[in-house]
Formats: sequence, C-alpha cells, structure tokens
Amino acid sequence: MDNLLTGLRAAAEPTRLRILALLSHGELTVSELTRILGQSQPRVSRHLKLLCDAGLARRIPEGTWAFYRLAEDGPNRHLVDALAELLPREDEATSPDRARLAEVKQERARQAADYFRQNADKWDNIRSLHVSEQAVEAMMCDMIGDAPVAHILDLGTGTGQILRLMADRAEKATGIDFSREMLALARANLDAAGCHNAQVRLAEIQSLPLPDDCADLITIHQVLHYLDDPAIALREAARVLKPGGRILLVDFAPHEIEKLREEHAHRRLGFSESEVLRWCDTAGLKVDEMRHLPPASADGLTVCLWLATPASTQAHRHRDELQEASA
Repeated sequence: MDNLLTGLRAAAEPTRLRILALLSHGELTVSELTRILGQSQPRVSRHLKLLCDAGLARRIPEGTWAFYRLAEDGPNRHLVDALAELLPREDEATSPDRARLAEVKQERARQAADYFRQNADKWDNIRSLHVSEQAVEAMMCDMIGDAPVAHILDLGTGTGQILRLMADRAEKATGIDFSREMLALARANLDAAGCHNAQVRLAEIQSLPLPDDCADLITIHQVLHYLDDPAIALREAARVLKPGGRILLVDFAPHEIEKLREEHAHRRLGFSESEVLRWCDTAGLKVDEMRHLPPASADGLTVCLWLATPASTQAHRHRDELQEASA
C-alpha cells in the first residue's frame, strides 16, 4: 500500500504526467526532456528524481549522460502499466510535447546518419570481404529458430542491426556497446524500426552490468576479433546466460588480411574452431552446432557460426559455489 500511495502521489502532478507520457515512447535524456517540456534542467531533474524514487521511472547512467525510461520492474511496475494505459493519446496539453519529441527523434536520426556517412566506407570495405550480411543473418535466424524468447542480449551491438533482426521474437531485447557514437546510431535505427521492446546500454562486454542468469539468448556478432581477450567476454556471457539458454557466436575463420588490423582495429585475424571450443569449455559451455559461410572470392573471409549452451546445470552450481567462496 505504501509503495502504491508513493507512486500515485508522484504521478499526481501535470509535469510529471507529461514526463511519463513522453517516456512511454522510449528513453530520453534530461536535456531532451528539458527541450521538449520547455522547463529548466534543475526543475526537470527534480521531477525525474521523484518519479525514480517512486519506482515509476528508471535512471540509466552512461558516462556523463543519463537516460530515463519507464520502470520495467520493481514494486510499482503494474502502476506504470496502468498509467501508460490511462494517459490520453490526444490531448491539448500533450500534443505540443509529442511534436517536440518527434523533432528530437529526427535530430537523433540526422546525427546518427551523419556519423554513419562519415564511416560508411569502413563498413563497406569490410563487408565486401566476406559473404553478404543478409546471408549471415539468414543463417543466424535458422540456427536460432522461430520460438519466442523472453530476453535477447546482443553484445557489441554496434548499429543495433541484430536487435532489429531479433526484436520481433523477444519480449525484451538489450544491446551492449562501448561506443557512444554507435549507440546513437543504434537508438535511431531502433526508433525508425519501431522496436519499442529493445534498448541499448553503454558498457564493456567483458564486465557486464547485469545479474547472473538474466538472458535466454545471447548473440555476439563480429565482435570477438576486436577484443584483447575474447575468452573473458565468453565467460562473462556464460555468467549472465540462464540455464538452458543459448549463445550464438559469429566471427571470422583464420585469415591473413592484415589491413583489417592496420585500418580497422581488428586485434585478431579470425579464430580456429579448436580455439573457440577451448574458450567455450573454459566458460562452462558446449558447442552444439557449427556452420561456415565461405566467401564469394578465394581471397575473401569465411564467416563461422557457433551455437553453444551451458554444459550442464552442474556448471552453474559450480560457478555459484566459486562466487560464494570468493565472497
């Protein structure tokens, strides 16, 4: 009862109701909300703090920035759902807010497009070296199947393409990346695709800000070759994978195209099957399926896909025991 009353009191104010209405369309920063609402940043921040304290909104920090979105869990999550249903879709007070929200999203898309144009040559050069992305994505979908998934986690999400590809089969889709520019592009792409169940976060994939056993399906698409120690990323992915969950790895077979290291920051020039199998074994995973997509030309790159699952529930219990011992 106390939680409910706190939530109702927090929502019972015109500006805070306007903020809830805006957050029902996706996450926003304080500066974006300030621009939309036409109020000072300190005032908007105070309203946001009250909403967060009441469990109606969540604050997600990203370096010097912070994003706000409607709370998805907690004691007042049902009140959030009820308020989202009750908020008027067409109202004299909120119509200008929606118009300014559309302007903010258009500006996001423009900024992301500018960034992509500036870097498009790099993406095109890499993609021209291996089989088409459409073929890779089709094989990913085939290996995963059509069954619905509660939570998909895409590590190194980049432009958010895998989130867009998988969002329609997931209740919740989360992308992790350490590039703020890429996350801006991903947010714009997800907005344009209407993927309202998808969100992205700024974080290192070797140290995920996520609890154990929280993801049903994890994708790591063309990411491992950028990392100093891919084995650490796999162990971290295994940590957040639910028992019975799956991890789909996509990367290159060993190659000798040195310019990828020199011009595109690839630390590793592909991976052998034995290397990936060893990493998975160390992380408590077993590879259930491996597939290969050869390039169109002899000097191109072969794309490899590995589908892995927890080796056993015993592996999860052993991990928990080690964590308890270290604590």
